[in-house]
Amino acid sequence: MKITIGRSDKADFPEFSLYDIDVKIDSGAYTSSIHCTEIEEIIENQQHWIEFTLLDPEHPLFDHQKIKTKEYTSKLVKSSNGITEKRFLIETSIFIFNQHYPIHLTLAERTDMKFPILLGRKFLNKKFIIDPVKKDVSHKLKYKKECEL
Repeated sequence: MKITIGRSDKADFPEFSLYDIDVKIDSGAYTSSIHCTEIEEIIENQQHWIEFTLLDPEHPLFDHQKIKTKEYTSKLVKSSNGITEKRFLIETSIFIFNQHYPIHLTLAERTDMKFPILLGRKFLNKKFIIDPVKKDVSHKLKYKKECEL
């Protein structure tokens, strides 16, 4: 059974210690993405890793957090303006609707965007139905459950 999700919500990314981060639901995007800056691939002594900074002044937990990972790949992504670019892709987990799900995120500078994280079709497919009238469905469920405890 698919879960109904609204046009936007809040989610947790425990691996990054990020909680109640705004996410935009975007069925027009294939891949999910996370806003970051200073994205850099490092190659030293036959070791490969990427470093990036999570940056969003609207979310203090998201602001200036430096992340390093060896678990990454890259892919070509066509943005909404039609430009194709190479982006790094990481795998992490998202906590939404009181469940943990694996998720692949491309690293992108989304400075001019309202939402630091975009959830695309690849993640939404076979799990969710989008109701554009609704908003923060998972977030409300999370705090309703916490209040009941």
